[in-house]
Amino acid sequence: MNLSAQTYATEIRRLLDQVTASSQAAVEAAAELFAGCVRADGVIHAFGTGHSQAVALEIAGRAGGLIPTNRISLADLVIAGGQDPSVLDDPMLERQAHVAGPLFELAAPRPGDLFVIASNSGVNGSVVEMAHLATSAGHKLVGITSLDHSRQATPQHESGKRLLDLADVTLDTGAPYGDAILSLPDGSTACAVSSVTAAVLVQMVVAEAVRRLLSGGTTPPVYVSSNVPGGHDRNLGLEKHYAGRIRRMAY
Repeated sequence: MNLSAQTYATEIRRLLDQVTASSQAAVEAAAELFAGCVRADGVIHAFGTGHSQAVALEIAGRAGGLIPTNRISLADLVIAGGQDPSVLDDPMLERQAHVAGPLFELAAPRPGDLFVIASNSGVNGSVVEMAHLATSAGHKLVGITSLDHSRQATPQHESGKRLLDLADVTLDTGAPYGDAILSLPDGSTACAVSSVTAAVLVQMVVAEAVRRLLSGGTTPPVYVSSNVPGGHDRNLGLEKHYAGRIRRMAY
């Protein structure tokens, strides 16, 4: 494979075509969970660590997205939970299951709330523990992961489970083992794909959820950009309905 910008563009388009075609049933199932959560006055909690934080940001608090969304972040331990900032110095924090409990409590989910957890490997301790906590409390769970990578990776949680084992619906990023797709001379690879495919899958789910809400007579509570006239005030007005349930912190 030639290593170039155009090669990556060609390969990512090929992968996107593959992922969008093969994920239709999962997208529809996830969209029904999203729409059902909104109809029931619930909140969609999005959690991801490492680069999967970008997927959580794709769900929670962005222009064109649903307003009843809450991003759960490792930084919540400090900003909302009052722990010493040094707790975030651990580069392996995302692999530790014990951090999920405090994060879950800080999110304070209500019955009917939905969880979306993104992890390309789907095996790290905090991710799997959060999935355990959510499903054990009766919440539906959408997982966003690479089936190829996750099935080859060794589970890090004491249960031996992966995210895909616990999710009610799994969206497959289609990323290969290791995520990157362009071959290098030494046998390694460059240029990851999961962030791109996961973002597209999220927006497909949102589009289908919005369609379902509209067809059922529900006005979708959707963000407009805060960078257009009146956008910020409009969003704040709609967010008031979910006061204390969604966090919009700049981190």
